[in-house]
Amino acid sequence: MLKNHVIIKPLNPVTVSVSLAVTILVFLFMSVVQAHGVDANTQQFLQANQGVAIGPFLYIGAKHMLTGYDHLLFLLGVIFFLFRTRDILIYVSLFTLGHSLTLFFGVLFNVAVNAYIIDAIIGLSIVYKGFDNLGGFQRLFGRQPDTKAAVLIFGLFHGLGLATKLQDFAMPEKDLWKNLLAFNVGVEIGQFVALLFILTLLNFWRRYHSYFSFAVISNTLLMAGGLILFGYQMAGFVLSV
Repeated sequence: MLKNHVIIKPLNPVTVSVSLAVTILVFLFMSVVQAHGVDANTQQFLQANQGVAIGPFLYIGAKHMLTGYDHLLFLLGVIFFLFRTRDILIYVSLFTLGHSLTLFFGVLFNVAVNAYIIDAIIGLSIVYKGFDNLGGFQRLFGRQPDTKAAVLIFGLFHGLGLATKLQDFAMPEKDLWKNLLAFNVGVEIGQFVALLFILTLLNFWRRYHSYFSFAVISNTLLMAGGLILFGYQMAGFVLSV
């Protein structure tokens, strides 16, 4: 989190134009993708697979993370104001721990919740992180939540969301734990690749003053993306009742 909070300055016309353009792109992007999407070929494989399939489950796990924009948006918020490698490793590890626990044990023990509700909570996790980065809790409530605990808890929700989706495919129980372990490892491989790409871009941008100048806009857009996801999922829940 930005310790001294962000100083909000008046925006010039160029800044406003850029922010509006980015906002439009975010809305278009969010409208054509779905959280925890599983394509038809993957669905068919999950339902038909028999026995141990380490390679395919590694691949599916990695692909899920690389295309899971909800996870990536949350992680982007988590590392936005983290500059030390040690801090990045701690926070990402906490998210990984939470995500892995509920994904693995959620499927094994058939722990599931309504898919729309869990994805709506995941959307709120993105809103939380953007709001936290802007010092919103200190400004409005005069106190700061435990950021490490929050990342761990939201990691549990992110993993439970995927566990709920995987249970829809009624995968064979024989050797299921081995395949789930491979899937989890694949998720972490995908997360590592995605973070490497994100950190490379962030470190390049951090060389310029615009990184901090646009910090408010960046995290506001992050919150907007989370709210869009939340609204989309809640609408789906209402229509499904």
